[in-house]
Amino acid sequence: QRKSKITASRKLLLKSLMLAKAKEAWEQDQVDKQGEKERYLAERIAPLRTSGLSFSQLQDLCRELHEKVEIVDEERYDIEAKCIHNTREIKNLKLKVLDLRGKFKRPPLRRVRVSADAMLRALLGSKHKVSMDLRANLKSVKKEDTEKERPVEVGDWRKNVEAMSGMEGRKKMFDAAKSP
Repeated sequence: QRKSKITASRKLLLKSLMLAKAKEAWEQDQVDKQGEKERYLAERIAPLRTSGLSFSQLQDLCRELHEKVEIVDEERYDIEAKCIHNTREIKNLKLKVLDLRGKFKRPPLRRVRVSADAMLRALLGSKHKVSMDLRANLKSVKKEDTEKERPVEVGDWRKNVEAMSGMEGRKKMFDAAKSP
């Protein structure tokens, strides 16, 4: 078995240090997000000044704020609905992909013979006018009858086995190999 180069206690120490560092980074990230949110709101929304306003002016201000809140809520609801719809659609498409993967069978491939002319026609299209006859370029070779030169001896195989068994048979094979 392979021995690890780091001991178990060292691994545990490193793991705890990594978790502590990650926790610090996460807390710092949360603080940064909160500060960014406050800066954004300070830029976009002016602070409310309610001091010195009459009752009717305060009512008008409340109505304006309610209208803005309603608009923002409508936009938030629309975005949530779109997000839920997209999530459902993604889930359905993933299921369809899984179904197709499971049911798909690769068809058995057939060997297709294509001549050189047909291949060039497919590649070059109508521009191809030269015909390639590959067999015409081959040399013609006469087939010699090698079987007629070597007569084949057909005999009883049991006699051959008995004759070749033991040291005498090996000597016969050695002698036969010497004299062709």
